[in-house]
Amino acid sequence: MKHSVNGVTLELIQGDIASQDDITAVVNAANAELRIGGGVAGAIHRAAGPGLEEECRPLAPIRPGEAVITGAHNLPNKYVIHCLGPVFGIDKPEDKLLAGCYRNALQIAEEKEIDSVAFPALSTGAFGYPMKPAAEVALKTILQEIPKLKSVKTIRFVLYGKTDLDLHEEVLEAIK
Repeated sequence: MKHSVNGVTLELIQGDIASQDDITAVVNAANAELRIGGGVAGAIHRAAGPGLEEECRPLAPIRPGEAVITGAHNLPNKYVIHCLGPVFGIDKPEDKLLAGCYRNALQIAEEKEIDSVAFPALSTGAFGYPMKPAAEVALKTILQEIPKLKSVKTIRFVLYGKTDLDLHEEVLEAIK
């Protein structure tokens, strides 16, 4: 599903975040220490190779809502933007911290003049954020930020499962 908003293409696809070879920066659902983990962080770190964790070491720890950028190493992208999403039920206020992830990632992309960014569904895996409220926060935040963007022309949500993709499409239809 593709939508054009203020000259920015917003895409929702099913796929693997570590295989977005037409995107300049992929977003990692990072842990505070920016180390290899499960889910998205595991997939990105395994595909990028050990150099990514080495580059991340001096940038850690980060706090919920924060984002940092590194090179992409063996990934097909130029950059990885690492975001620490909130742990649902623990990091408060979850919605503001989650929105901060998306906002801060886009701000870094603008600073680096990055033209395309791919996001996973941040905080929805091991951090337990329910998918629908997470999709609402993510998509509302992205739609609020798009008018401020100058460099970023493509924003892609890469959802691992078909159910997650369908849910994001429903949420986007409801809020746009």
